[in-house]
Amino acid sequence: MVNHVLNQKDVTVEQLLEGAERIGKLAEQEALEAEKNATISENVINLMKETKIARLMLPKQYGEPQIDLKTLGQIVRKVSYYNVSAGWLTYLYPLHNMLPAYLPTRGMDEIVNQGGLICDVFAAVGKAEKYGDGYRISGTWDFASGVLYSDWVGLGVTIQFPDREKPEVCLPMLKASEVEIVTNWDTFGLRGTGSNRVIADNVYVPMERILRLEDADLTGRPPQEEYDQDYPFYHVPFYPAFYLGFPCMALGGAERILEEFKKMTENRVRLMDGVRESESPRSQRVLAEMTTDFHVAEALMDKYINLLENYEKDGGKISRSEFFAIRTKITKTCVDIAVRALLTLGGGALYKGSTLEMLIRDVLSVATHKTSLYEDAVHAYGQELFGFNSGVRG
Repeated sequence: MVNHVLNQKDVTVEQLLEGAERIGKLAEQEALEAEKNATISENVINLMKETKIARLMLPKQYGEPQIDLKTLGQIVRKVSYYNVSAGWLTYLYPLHNMLPAYLPTRGMDEIVNQGGLICDVFAAVGKAEKYGDGYRISGTWDFASGVLYSDWVGLGVTIQFPDREKPEVCLPMLKASEVEIVTNWDTFGLRGTGSNRVIADNVYVPMERILRLEDADLTGRPPQEEYDQDYPFYHVPFYPAFYLGFPCMALGGAERILEEFKKMTENRVRLMDGVRESESPRSQRVLAEMTTDFHVAEALMDKYINLLENYEKDGGKISRSEFFAIRTKITKTCVDIAVRALLTLGGGALYKGSTLEMLIRDVLSVATHKTSLYEDAVHAYGQELFGFNSGVRG
């Protein structure tokens, strides 16, 4: 095995993947407690920090092990194999911790050097009122994944800047100590993500901590002239790269579902005919088809990452709707695998708290995220294939 050493610190990809496996196994051990508490534990969070995984996607001046997009996807998939909720946060923490890379230097330094975790809600449902050199932020936002362990919270608002004709969506970065957190996360799946409600009441945020999302998406660069030229996120389309981890979570969960299905089927004997299922063409066919479908999803994931990595080289020709369609097709395929496994196994797969039952719920829940909605994606992609502008951002 090649011992791929990352820049800045003596950390290898292999060590990071070993760390991801430790995170996943710990989260699996604590899965029932996380289901009850509607959040993973501080033990898992501390392990994310210890393994450096929470700070993997920072510009190199901050001295952390900077990784490429493919490695990030492998880490997320590895954790999700054991526990999808933990995989969700293993992705979102390093992802959200890279958001300051698009801020002015002063704001970037303040947040990154503080060292805490970041969560966010992109939905622009809040209000921003001009005040001095910044804005006062108010509103209520749901689905703030991992907010219980975060020091910073990015909250979506719309701001009309004097230098622009139209209002634009922004993400002010607030201190978690300045907002109210309402623990309202009580859901069918992904319970361990702790995606609770956040309320901000007239919180002041200076301009250097307001991320202008439209500029980040348009230029792919921070506002200052000097920046880390090798930073992976500066050379890919912002939103398609930002959404990379969701199909990786689904793939990790589906891989484990296939293994659990095989184990549960090998010694199963159907009462109606007395045939051992591993010897039956029924289950043999189901496992074969689910496995080949899984390989198709893996290949689509590789294609997605290749399109991201070659985006600038190819002249930015790939439409946002194509990224959207590929990503959601991966997730839908994983959902189809999960549902087929459940329906083939029958009532034995229904017992609450089993590994398979939690995985199925979590994979289905990944598919409900707004960036994973298959019908929206194929509609947008079909529009653009016929020459219409779908308006999707990735």
